[in-house]
Amino acid sequence: MSISSRLAGFYRQKPSERQSEIGERYGLKQAEIDALTRGGLSLELANRLIENVIGVYSIPLGIAANFQINGRDYLIPMAIEEPSVVAAASHAAKLVRDAGGFTASADAPIMIGQVQVLGLSDLELARDRILTGRDEIITLANANSPIVEFGGGVRDLEVRLFPETRVGPMLVLHLLVDVRDAMGANSVNTSCEAIAPLLEKLTGGRVVLRILSNLADKRLARASGRVKREALGDDLVRNIIEAQVLAEVDPYRAATHNKGIMNGIDAVVVATGNDWRGAEAGAHTYAARSGQYRALTNWDRDAETGDLVGSLELPVPSGIIGGTTNAHPVAQIALKILGVKTGPEFAGVLASVGLAQNLGALRALASEGIQLGHMALHARQIAIASGAEGDDIDRVADAMATEKNVRITRARELLQAQK
Repeated sequence: MSISSRLAGFYRQKPSERQSEIGERYGLKQAEIDALTRGGLSLELANRLIENVIGVYSIPLGIAANFQINGRDYLIPMAIEEPSVVAAASHAAKLVRDAGGFTASADAPIMIGQVQVLGLSDLELARDRILTGRDEIITLANANSPIVEFGGGVRDLEVRLFPETRVGPMLVLHLLVDVRDAMGANSVNTSCEAIAPLLEKLTGGRVVLRILSNLADKRLARASGRVKREALGDDLVRNIIEAQVLAEVDPYRAATHNKGIMNGIDAVVVATGNDWRGAEAGAHTYAARSGQYRALTNWDRDAETGDLVGSLELPVPSGIIGGTTNAHPVAQIALKILGVKTGPEFAGVLASVGLAQNLGALRALASEGIQLGHMALHARQIAIASGAEGDDIDRVADAMATEKNVRITRARELLQAQK
């Protein structure tokens, strides 16, 4: 049975009430509810995940509502410390939902593995020998790949030549690896390392790097959606498009524009135990593929209806199995809530969240400005930093928001006045 992404009044509930509602929807066990409360990561487990562990650092995990993607409803788990992100994503998703929801798609999950070869006197000859030995290289790479048993593996290879570098001529072999539902780093790296001796034999060169690329430009995801003209008004539609154009021509604006996209994507990537640094690296590099860093989205007006229409395309090197995704208890809960079944489906969801987050930011920026809503939420953080506890947090935060004076000195004054 499909679960609705509408959560009426959810933001008014206490955290324990939200836990109960989500628990009932998804059949969460008490141990899973307890994991959500504690953060899910014991000191012992943390010590097994990274080195030199001294503690566990928690960030809030929220739920973005209202998402409808390819006709299906999704509740989106988001792990992020920045105020207003979850609310903005939920609001933007509702605007798009009212106009038919998001449409999303993703390429096959092909990751690129790079093997660097130097010490070559004839790059063209080395390339020809590699292409002649293509089948042998792919067979060897797959014989050492753990992803093959799941239906994945190396599908093809490419050769790139760099005749002039400051360390001499260089050849780079690209392995194109189908990683199925995983992010795929371990499988790609294993295959790259396995073929290094064979490449040296074929080319007479010297292999140095054997590593995946986070520019997963053969693993693109796309999302599109529209907002009805009457939901925004002609002036706001115009302003959003004008803001979009600034991000197309000016990298100073594009950096912040794309950061807003990644606010949403990273939050889901973190919640599901994926590598947000890889997601960031790939997205920002893809944004500069033309030679100038530009907006990853496109927003324009439908000439017939006047509706605002938007789209986003970017690499998505993330998956639903493997690594921390399987090891972190809360990541497993987040995936259960999200309910995605394949890596490409997950990629489409991430692209939709990124487009929604961008819409939420542009709508605020092009109307009342980002600070009105953001600072009202930020006031709670300032209240906590001033030493407020319990009910005093909301009292101090509400007073600062009403006064439009969100400063730690004012928070301390309000807190002291109550004593």
